[in-house]
Amino acid sequence: MTSPITESTINCPQCGHAKSETMPTDSCQWFYECESCREVLKPKTGDCCVFCSYGTVPCPPIQENGKSGCC
Repeated sequence: MTSPITESTINCPQCGHAKSETMPTDSCQWFYECESCREVLKPKTGDCCVFCSYGTVPCPPIQENGKSGCC
């Protein structure tokens, strides 16, 4: 089994700002504040975290276990 990717670029839907972030490997992140416009991002319906909703790579629990690995 390969290790999960821990870097993802979050794209703010409000202002378009993008920033590479390190994801937690043992949990999901429910909130993220855009450093440009200060919009607080929350997961879209059906997603477990902001990385799954707005990131270029889904969170490590989803990478490893699919939707059943959701926190």
